Amino acid sequence: MPYVNIKITKTGATAVQKAELIAGATELLQRVLNKNPATTVVIIEEVETDNWGVGGESVTARNAKPR
Repeated sequence: MPYVNIKITKTGATAVQKAELIAGATELLQRVLNKNPATTVVIIEEVETDNWGVGGESVTARNAKPR
């Protein structure tokens, strides 16, 4: 039984986008590894941007900077 854990920042992914991620990951495992979609588990975890760091700073701080 494949288990896929997708982690994204909590920045507004829609239910439609999440459904597409679940379907896409399931299809990929079926196509590449011949895994049964009925037993493939996909979990999407949304992480607050204060709890996600890149380059030594939180995503919240990075997003607050002018671009």
